[in-house]
Amino acid sequence: MGKFKRVCVFCGSNLGNKKIFSDAAIDLGRQLVERKVDLVYGGGSFGLMGLVSQTVHNGGCHVLGVIPTALIPLEPEV
Repeated sequence: MGKFKRVCVFCGSNLGNKKIFSDAAIDLGRQLVERKVDLVYGGGSFGLMGLVSQTVHNGGCHVLGVIPTALIPLEPEV
């Protein structure tokens, strides 16, 4: 395992207007999984945040979402 056990990432709840943004979010998630680094993030399931968190989760690392109470109703039921 590397120097870090987990990192915190905050990014957009939208995908942005260029594919390079979503590609970078997925690549970041893959890099974290490859290094066995867990993710703490903004808690949203949409956009760039969603891509990073889904990639890390699907790769078998732990994911902890921190989301403001006011935004919880905007998220889909799990």
